[in-house]
Amino acid sequence: MKIAKERNRLAALLIAILVVGFLATSLLSYFISSDSVRKSIVDQQLPLTSDNVYSEIQRDLLRPIYVSMQMAHDTFLRDWIIAGEKDQQEVVRYLAEIKAKSGANTTFLVTEPTHKYYFEDGFLKVVAPSDHDDKWYFRVRELKEPYEINVDVDEAHHRTLTTFVNYRILDYQGRFIGATGVGITLNDMQGIIDRYEEKFKRRVFFVDAAGSIALAGKDMSEQIKSLRDLPGIGQISALILNHSKEPARLSYHREEGLIQVNSRFVPELNWYLIVEEAEAASVRPLRNVLGANMLISVLATLLVLGATLYTVNRYQRRLEHMATTDALSGLANRELGEILLDQAAKDAPRFGQPLSVVLLDIDHFKRINDSCGHLAGDGVIKSVSTLLRAAGRRNDVISRWGGEEFLVVLARCPLKEALSWSEKMRTVIEAHDFGLQPLPGTVTGSFGVAELRPGEVSKDLFARADAALYAAKSQGRNRVVTAVETNS
Repeated sequence: MKIAKERNRLAALLIAILVVGFLATSLLSYFISSDSVRKSIVDQQLPLTSDNVYSEIQRDLLRPIYVSMQMAHDTFLRDWIIAGEKDQQEVVRYLAEIKAKSGANTTFLVTEPTHKYYFEDGFLKVVAPSDHDDKWYFRVRELKEPYEINVDVDEAHHRTLTTFVNYRILDYQGRFIGATGVGITLNDMQGIIDRYEEKFKRRVFFVDAAGSIALAGKDMSEQIKSLRDLPGIGQISALILNHSKEPARLSYHREEGLIQVNSRFVPELNWYLIVEEAEAASVRPLRNVLGANMLISVLATLLVLGATLYTVNRYQRRLEHMATTDALSGLANRELGEILLDQAAKDAPRFGQPLSVVLLDIDHFKRINDSCGHLAGDGVIKSVSTLLRAAGRRNDVISRWGGEEFLVVLARCPLKEALSWSEKMRTVIEAHDFGLQPLPGTVTGSFGVAELRPGEVSKDLFARADAALYAAKSQGRNRVVTAVETNS
C-alpha cells in the first residue's frame, strides 16, 4: 500500500511538472506571438495598407479631381463662357471628348452668366435656386475651396446616384464664371472600395470632415450614415476626426474582439481614409497552434507518464522479486516463506480448513559439494526446486528455507494427504537423474510433516515439522516422518 501511494504521488508530481511546463511554454509562446502580431498590425500592416490604398486612390478617385481641375483651368472653357456661349456644339464635343478620355460616367458644365447646364450629350436645363436638385451649384458658387466632392443624383442619366467632382471656374480676374467636372456612379465608387477590401483583406471606408460616411463597401449597412453610429468605433470618432496630417493608430472593441484602426486625413478629398482589421482574424492561426500544442502536450504527458509508470512498475516488480525470491532456486526465499506460513496459519482456523507443512532436506548435500563441486550442488538445488514446483498445487507455498532445506506449505491439506504427497515427492527425487559424476548412487531427501493443531501458531507448527525432519534424518534419511510419529 505504501509503495502504491508513493507511485501515485510520483505520477501526480510528474503530471503537475509536465502540465505546468507545457502550459507555461505554450501560453508564453502564444502571448508573445499575439503581441508580435498586434505590433505587426499596428506598426506595419495597417499603415502599409493605408499607404497602398492612398496610392490607389490617387489613381482611382483623385484622377477625376485632376481631370476636373484641368477642365476648370482650360482656356477653351473660360474663353467660351466669357465670349457668350455662342456655339453650344463646341462645348458638347469638348465634354464628350473629356468623358471618353477620362473614363468618367458623365462630364458637365454650368455657366454663371446663363445658368445653363451642359453635358456630353447636349444642353440639359437651366439651373435655378428654387430647384432642390440644383442647390449644389449655388453652394459651389459660394465655396472658398476650389472644389467639392458631392454624392447626388445625375439628372442627365436617369437620376443615377453619382459621385460628382464640382470644380469652380474662375476668369482671368479670379471671378466665378461657372462650375465643371466629372461624375462617377456610386456603384463604380463602391466597386473600388470592394476591390480594396478584397485585395487587402481589411475593411476600408471614407468619412467626410463632419464624420458622415462618404464612401464604403457593400458590407457596410446603408442605414449607417455617420461614423458615430458605427458600433464601437463611434466612441473614438473624435480622435479620428482630428484634421491631423499624422495618421492615427487607434483600437476599439466589437463583437468579434479587438479592432485595430489606422486613420489618415486625405486633404485632396477632404475625407478621412479609415482602414480596420480585426485582430482575431490574425490571431486565429495562433490559437489553432495553441490548441495543437495543448493536444500534443497532453499526448506527450500521457506518453511520458505511461513510460515512467511502466519503468517504475517494472523495476518495482524486479525489486520485489529480488527481495522475496531466492536467486538460485527461483523459489520464495525464507523471509517471504515465513510471512506466507504465518498468514496461512492464521487463515486456516478462520475458514475451518486443514493446513500441513513439509520440511525437506537433501541428504548428504555436503558430500555432493565436496565430491562434485559447488556448481553441481547448485544444480541439484535447482533440479529439486523444479521438481517441487511441478508437484505443488496453485495455492501451495514452496520456499527455500536455507542451504539444502525447503519448506512446503500445503493449504487445505490434512496430515494424511500431506504424508502421501511427501512420500510421492521422495520417490520422485530418488528416481531423478541429477547427472552427478563421479558420485555414485542417487540423490535422496528426508521429509518432516506436521499438521496445524487447534490453538497452534506458525512457530509451533514449524517446530513440530522441524522435529519430524530431525527424526527422519536420525532414522537413516530418505524417508518421511510425521510430527505424530515423533510424539509417539
